[in-house]
Amino acid sequence: MNKVILSGNLTRDPEAGQTNSGISYCRFTVAVQRRFANADGEREADFLNCTAWRQTAEFISKYFKKGSKISIVGSIQTRSYDGQDGQRKFATDIVVEEAEFAGAKVDNGSDGISAEPAKKQAKLEPVEEDDLPF
Repeated sequence: MNKVILSGNLTRDPEAGQTNSGISYCRFTVAVQRRFANADGEREADFLNCTAWRQTAEFISKYFKKGSKISIVGSIQTRSYDGQDGQRKFATDIVVEEAEFAGAKVDNGSDGISAEPAKKQAKLEPVEEDDLPF
């Protein structure tokens, strides 16, 4: 099984694009704080490269920006390539399958979709005993 669930902050704006065949993608990096502090009492972070495809990519590139808090579900994928120096290089990426808002509402000038669900407050009114169905 290869499944990863992460929650963190985008370190830069997502880079959106399309493949030659028209499939949408976006790449971004998520900083995820480690659970425990180091010897100096500071919590370190891991910076994870992520790639999303199709509708997930379009959603992320439209509603998230540098600093946005995001939760993602995906899988870990490794790849290798030849670097400019001729040496074999290896990279590990998170392939994002699902993404959702994880932080407070941010006004980013979008078309009114907010990161927080609408809160409804019920208005309580007294009920007469004769009005109860039991």
